[in-house]
Amino acid sequence: MAIVAAMDAPDLVARLAAAADKTGRSPADLVGSAIRNFIDTASDDLWIQLIGLMNSSQDPGLAAMRAILEKALPAVSET
Repeated sequence: MAIVAAMDAPDLVARLAAAADKTGRSPADLVGSAIRNFIDTASDDLWIQLIGLMNSSQDPGLAAMRAILEKALPAVSET
């Protein structure tokens, strides 16, 4: 959660919390699974996009994590 908090993305934190509540898994487990799934299944196009995002960021690691989590986590529906 410290890495997600460092991204300064409250919307992403909310999406992660909602996914954790829905699945009964810990946020850390969901983050690890999302990253691993990207590594295992991402197309060449997605890797190129990710490298481009990382290349233009002052913190490439956080940029990569944010991009992967934004794709992996479902949007929080507004009620």
